[in-house]
Amino acid sequence: MPFTVLELENAANAALDFHMDRGEVLSSTIQSKPLLREMLSRKKEFPSGNNNITVRVKGDYTTSIMGYTHDDTVTYRNPANIKTASYPWKEIHWGISCTLTELKKDGITITDSADGTGEDRHSGREVTALANLLDDKVEDMKEGAERGLNLMYWRDGTQDAKVIPGIKSFIVDAPSTSAAIGGIDPVVNTWWRNRANLAISVGSDPTAQVLVNFLQTELRQLRRFGDPKHIALCGSDFLTQLEKELRAKGNYTLEGWDKKGAIDIGMADVALKGIAFEYDPTLDDLSEQARCYILDMKSIYPMMMQGEYMKKHNPARPEDKYVLYRAVTLTGGLVVKQRNTSGVYKIV
Repeated sequence: MPFTVLELENAANAALDFHMDRGEVLSSTIQSKPLLREMLSRKKEFPSGNNNITVRVKGDYTTSIMGYTHDDTVTYRNPANIKTASYPWKEIHWGISCTLTELKKDGITITDSADGTGEDRHSGREVTALANLLDDKVEDMKEGAERGLNLMYWRDGTQDAKVIPGIKSFIVDAPSTSAAIGGIDPVVNTWWRNRANLAISVGSDPTAQVLVNFLQTELRQLRRFGDPKHIALCGSDFLTQLEKELRAKGNYTLEGWDKKGAIDIGMADVALKGIAFEYDPTLDDLSEQARCYILDMKSIYPMMMQGEYMKKHNPARPEDKYVLYRAVTLTGGLVVKQRNTSGVYKIV
């Protein structure tokens, strides 16, 4: 039995809904994407804006104390230290198409009827074939979107002016000499700088504990201002060095030693002061295996325009093309309201 156009579109919508609305937003199923996971779990909304999302930040203070006695002259200050950081919002699209010719090759015949009339009973073959074809296309759409969004959030935006600048646009390698970020000059405003050390010389002796000791002291500086919520995303070489140093001092998990049978010789996941050091494969993909980004996710988060997050689009079939289209869009940006609680690090 043939499908009507309306019935086919209903099936396409159902397939898209199934893959995009399963409780988890863009769950990672092929390669782990911890940065994307953290970003989308911490998103906030904004109503609208003329090209930019703005946040108010402050790092300088004017008021001070002074001693006095009797009729000494005292001074008064008029603080005016609030600055506005601005970040662009962008429109992001991903979509798929399916031609009626493809459906024919898959054993599906379409009744091209605008009002959806026609046969209402389908054979099991047609239903299965349609589901398989659309599932494959929508799965490709889902994973392709995940990969694109993940890379977008890692990169600095210079690769494409029409996408959202990612964390490397404000967690930079040279914070003391970088250009203005969010419209605020970090050269003049020293409090508007991230932490960075790209020359941690770990040497060849892991018992020296160079990386462990560095992270122990660096964490104090990252926690010096405010109440950060840190995540640590590492390339494989950085994480391997950290594990080598811990093993050199005998820091293994005690789990399993009192059990009968096989003993697990693997090391437990590495953490420092409650911060888990997690492997992010994307850093390896970007040839940054030796790096680690410690990010304050209380101060770094995506902002999505109200009503424009994961918005599904079902364009009508053009009169001159036998093609079905499905798309998803989001409108938003990435903001940072405090930089001195995040850092980038590299071992050499």
